[in-house]
Amino acid sequence: MRSPSRRRFLTGASATAAAAAMSLLDSRYASAASRDRALAATAARAVRVEGTTLEQVAAATGTGGYRRLAAGPGWPVVVRTELAAAGAARDTARTGLASFVQFTDLHLADTESPVRFEYLAQYIDSAHRPQEALTVRGASSLVERVNSLPGGPYTGLPFSLVMATGDNTDNHEQVELDWYLSVMSGGRITPNTGDAARYEGVQNSGSAAYWNPESSFQDTYKKAGFPQVPGFLAAAGSAFTAPGLRTPWYTTVGNHDDSIEGTLPDLGLLGSLYTGSSKIEGVDDATAAKLADAIQHNPAAAVTLLGQLLAGGAPIRHVTSDERRAPFTPKQFAQAHLDPAHTGPGPFGHGFTSAMASSGKLYYTFKISDGVLGISLDTTNRAGWADGSIGTAQLKWLESVLQSYSTHWYDTDGNVVRRGSQDQLIVLFSHHTSTTMGNTLPDPYNLFEGRHTGGELVTLLQRYPNVVAWVNGHTHANQISAHGHAVPERAFWEVNTASHVDFPQHARLLEIADNGDGTLSLFTTLVESAAPYATDFANTSDAGLAALYRELSFNDLYATPAAKLGAAPDHNTELLLPKPF
Repeated sequence: MRSPSRRRFLTGASATAAAAAMSLLDSRYASAASRDRALAATAARAVRVEGTTLEQVAAATGTGGYRRLAAGPGWPVVVRTELAAAGAARDTARTGLASFVQFTDLHLADTESPVRFEYLAQYIDSAHRPQEALTVRGASSLVERVNSLPGGPYTGLPFSLVMATGDNTDNHEQVELDWYLSVMSGGRITPNTGDAARYEGVQNSGSAAYWNPESSFQDTYKKAGFPQVPGFLAAAGSAFTAPGLRTPWYTTVGNHDDSIEGTLPDLGLLGSLYTGSSKIEGVDDATAAKLADAIQHNPAAAVTLLGQLLAGGAPIRHVTSDERRAPFTPKQFAQAHLDPAHTGPGPFGHGFTSAMASSGKLYYTFKISDGVLGISLDTTNRAGWADGSIGTAQLKWLESVLQSYSTHWYDTDGNVVRRGSQDQLIVLFSHHTSTTMGNTLPDPYNLFEGRHTGGELVTLLQRYPNVVAWVNGHTHANQISAHGHAVPERAFWEVNTASHVDFPQHARLLEIADNGDGTLSLFTTLVESAAPYATDFANTSDAGLAALYRELSFNDLYATPAAKLGAAPDHNTELLLPKPF
């Protein structure tokens, strides 16, 4: 999640923006016929396009109010040549080197938790979403989609792994972590806490501020066209069996896996609130504005204000306490991945080791394919705030890894250094992006260690030609950026993918290919969950709920789908760059 920001109500200008986003292809192509020709050319270049957004994409129907979704035309591939030219013969000479999948920002949420700030939805990006009771089923539907695909659409290579780049949980609760591990590896899940027989959250509060789906009460959401769905909450919290990935998977940590609501430092001050029975469901507008400002600018003041509200300054709903809501530490996060019950298709630990569970150092290397190395970073800052940075020890470790897998690189003066004994292409994974790593507050658990920004990290990566891509999340938006350099081999691509909690709910397939002409192609293809596009408000089956999860996310009153969707050059792309060795 990015730093909190005020959202716009989905009427007027923002509704127009959302409609424009859904008509993106119309602005890129002169006519439907030209779009269809581009899609045909894309399909001709690919091994297969079925099951991806190269084939079809969720599109809104109707105008104004609550809008339904349907299958719309796919998105053709966009060839990006900022870093290298595209050779005419590359399609016939291409050799696939790697094929893998990125999940990001699943935000599996315990919506009944006492440590949630739903009453700040009009001020804070992630405080409350009408679809959030369905996060676990939505993520499982995304797993189903990946399981249905035989491999990369351009290389045809089977996926070697799935990497989840952080914010896997919403509020770093142990129960959310258990749901995440079960979604990824498979198993029986009951996405409900507290009283197993009933829902105890804001969506049956009777407050006009929230969508009360099972009630006929005309809350703010229903007045905007949201439906009444009898049995919605009972179905959302009922047990189901997650199939789990058939592909090995790895985890990168995000700020929501690390701190309270992804923003406030967890110094153990609110542990009793997590597992207790007092839930704040609403405050007056002035208090909400004050708390939202404190969360953004003064975490200590926010914790103090929360304490005051719980002591009698706000309406309290008594809910069933649940020890499973206790927050986890970084060490416990790593340890949970070592549970044999969650090994699934492997690997054991999913990137984490017993040493990491002892130290809390959540960064590591792993094999993507022969000749391609993955590096997972921990860009969270336990001092709080949504944005991140990395510590000096991790930065030094990263540089040592880069040197270990490079036979040449550049020193800080731009001179070539030839020292290494092996070359591998390198892909970095992190939660935060280069532009959201400006949080250099001292880590309270390592007060004397320096913190380093995204700009510093870009400068380091550009010294190592073997780095071809940096893949990340956090912004909940699709954006692909070229990090060019005067020395062409020192350039790399940054690939940022939208979340799976906010619309457009994308994951991304990534493939690396050697074009046989001194260049590499990095193909990026977006995918949606396996849920049907059409919804039926009477259908509360697993598939019906997963479909509704997508449609509700598009209609979220405080969301801006157009801002998160990205443009055509951020969707299905072929990213060219020089081959470094």
